[in-house]
Amino acid sequence: MGDESQFGRVSQPPVGEIPWSTPRWVPVRWHLQQRRRWYNSLPFHLALLALTVLTTLIVGAHIALNYAQNVPVFDWDVSLAYFRELWRDPGLLTLGAPFSGTLLAILLAHELGHYLTCRYYGIRVTYPYFIPAPTLIGTLGAFIRIKSPILNRRELFDIGISGPIAGFVLAIPAFIAAIFLSKGDLSAATPDSTLGNPLAFVLLAKLFGSGASPAEIIRHPVGCAAWTGFFATALNLLPVGQLDGGHILYAVLGDKSRYLSRGFVLALLPLAYYCWYGWFVWAVILFFLGLRHPHLVEPEEPLGRKRTILAFAALLMFILTFLPTPFKIQ
Repeated sequence: MGDESQFGRVSQPPVGEIPWSTPRWVPVRWHLQQRRRWYNSLPFHLALLALTVLTTLIVGAHIALNYAQNVPVFDWDVSLAYFRELWRDPGLLTLGAPFSGTLLAILLAHELGHYLTCRYYGIRVTYPYFIPAPTLIGTLGAFIRIKSPILNRRELFDIGISGPIAGFVLAIPAFIAAIFLSKGDLSAATPDSTLGNPLAFVLLAKLFGSGASPAEIIRHPVGCAAWTGFFATALNLLPVGQLDGGHILYAVLGDKSRYLSRGFVLALLPLAYYCWYGWFVWAVILFFLGLRHPHLVEPEEPLGRKRTILAFAALLMFILTFLPTPFKIQ
């Protein structure tokens, strides 16, 4: 997911391309100098997106059926009968459109935030890679790869924060709309799994809801997609290594950020033991991704006051979306 947005490692340009010391304003067409590979082509990206649309429609249709039957939307206590029914009547996939459309819009907004910021600064970047997968939400998210050097900390900061802001801003109206569509009372139900409620959910429910706790309602599929968008924002804002939060932290603190990044990875271990085992998986992933950052041509360039204030906004987004226990399995 962001996000889960990942940044590709920046490597030395091949022979014949512009070295890092060359100013960004030199009029060279990077895309003509790079040999186009099949996995960087637009058809391949569109094929991945189409497969992700299909997998999220399958999950979304099941969520919609659960919602219509007043049962917890993420319960997957079903046999192959559901998939046989889809095979007999593919039209059922249209039921998954609210979930799939909302989720992919949030993920796309996140990745376009990164992509357009890179293009603004003249940084060569791939189109978003969407990852279809048989998960609880039908995808593992999306990511882009940066293919040319980043000039300074300001550019790194802007690239890192643009994705979470875009996804978070789009998830807010999606959840507000879902508040008015949600229904039911789960007080008498015994769901196999329940979702945690980030602080953003609690606050928005109090502002626009009927007074019921988010834990007591059956979420509309759009609300499930908004929940996923908030969770993806929190994951991407983890202040570690190649994640968006890691880039933001590095842009603010420079080399000092490595100590905080390592400390946060270690902090995921007790969270995994006491709250959610998935944090152990994330600790392993982040360990192998590494805590390094893209090479900056001018690493001493100051960040500036406005971006420092935005860094606190990123911290606030993280607080509003982070959940120590995202899922509870009964």
